[in-house]
Amino acid sequence: MTQIWLWELLKGTGKLFLHPLFYGFFLMAAALGVSRVKRERKNFHVRAEDAYFELRQLLPLGILIGLTISAFIVGAGIAIPFAAVLLIGAVTLLWVVLMQVKLLAPAYTVGAAFFLLIFAAGQDWNIPFIGESFSSLDEKIFPSLAVLLALLTIGEGVLIKRNAVKGTSPKLEKSKRGQTVGVHEVRRIWMIPVFLLIPGAAIEPFLPWWPVFSLGEHTFSLLVVPFAAGLHQQIQGLLPKVALRRLGSRVVVLGVLTLAVAAAGYWYPIVSITAVALAMVGREIITQTQRMKEENLPFYFSKKNDGIMIIGIIPGSPAAKMGLQAGEIVAKVNGKAVHDEAQLYEALQRNSAHCKLEVLDTAGQVRFAQRALYEGDHHELGILFVQDEKKWSSAAV
Repeated sequence: MTQIWLWELLKGTGKLFLHPLFYGFFLMAAALGVSRVKRERKNFHVRAEDAYFELRQLLPLGILIGLTISAFIVGAGIAIPFAAVLLIGAVTLLWVVLMQVKLLAPAYTVGAAFFLLIFAAGQDWNIPFIGESFSSLDEKIFPSLAVLLALLTIGEGVLIKRNAVKGTSPKLEKSKRGQTVGVHEVRRIWMIPVFLLIPGAAIEPFLPWWPVFSLGEHTFSLLVVPFAAGLHQQIQGLLPKVALRRLGSRVVVLGVLTLAVAAAGYWYPIVSITAVALAMVGREIITQTQRMKEENLPFYFSKKNDGIMIIGIIPGSPAAKMGLQAGEIVAKVNGKAVHDEAQLYEALQRNSAHCKLEVLDTAGQVRFAQRALYEGDHHELGILFVQDEKKWSSAAV
């Protein structure tokens, strides 16, 4: 039995590379990276992370989360109808083509497919190859899909808490008063590959060559499906890591509540509709609540009287090596108080071989950072900050 499972896992993993969404997610992540770099260069004349950053975030943590969800689904014997896989893939592909990152949240993709499936169940559409997958559906499949949605939502929350906080993108905007202020933006997509148990009878009619195996009286296929989780969030009133960890925690709680309601669907199938509606409405409420709270807060990244507010750090720069972070304030450079880029550059020229900084951290405590400077180091240490009106306007041309 162990050898059968290992062989099925291996074959299922190999089929992942045949899935069009697998490549679609890579293309979308690459496009997001290029778009971000162009905007950062427009604002700061330099990019923060390189254009491959979004690609590097696409899979690592998602694989771990996907394996955890797979173990739960396969271990519990939760079968997902192939018709649901088709509809989820179609909805996801639509949002990928339209570059709608926010709508790639599992609550929207799996939720939309769930309600489409209710409409399609029992319909005899005579669609070549896949028509039988829809006509043979019954109400027993809906609790399984609701549970899958809940597990993916929990996974999405973990991704937001653990990964979205990395490499948030600094951005310059105009406030309602016409002042130049800074915000942080996250546009990210993650891939969550999940092993699904597909009833063998559902897939055999149009893919007879697909491998199946038996569990008791039933036959199943093991299929790896690449699910997506997407996030598009702008943060203006809090530190990015604080705002995103709160957001991630709320999404995890929503997923747990959805899972509890979805489990009741095995006894009362109609409850599954409540679970999926809870996930979809709850996810939108979380997004809108976060946005409204942010809009009612003053801009965190704005010009300060006590120094230069750091909005971003260029990786590998002297500032990064000194441990400077977004949200901190550089009050003095080489003993001289600084309030803008000109004063920062002038203070650095006082000692071209070494710099000593007096920094106010995010808790308002004073700390000191120092480092030797070498030829080729960034002339402003690699600090991105809210620039003066003249420089921002010229960058925006």
